[in-house]
Amino acid sequence: MIWNRQTQLGEVFDSSTCFKLHNGADRSPDVAWVRRDRWETLTLDQKKRFPAIVPDFVLVMSPADTLRDTRTKMQEYLENGVKLAWLINPQNRQVEVYRLGKAVEVLDAPIQLFGEEILP
Repeated sequence: MIWNRQTQLGEVFDSSTCFKLHNGADRSPDVAWVRRDRWETLTLDQKKRFPAIVPDFVLVMSPADTLRDTRTKMQEYLENGVKLAWLINPQNRQVEVYRLGKAVEVLDAPIQLFGEEILP
């Protein structure tokens, strides 16, 4: 949120926001970010409801779901157009980085994560 406040490049959402994906699924990632120019295409009414927009970035750390279920959701996010996603697995001290059109990268105990061109 601090980065976004400084850059003003988009909108940040927490897990209380539910997004309607292209496939009809309703998903609430722990953190989501949408580029400002894309967010501004929605009407005020659309912004107040479950926005029918796919985030550019999501972060998921769901201790209630199995790792297998969470990985399935991550693939669903990518299939619906999310460009960058991080699955944080605190039990294994790993982060799985999902990028649209690329293989999943697993990072062991990373000190920093980079948003690449999605979150510059």
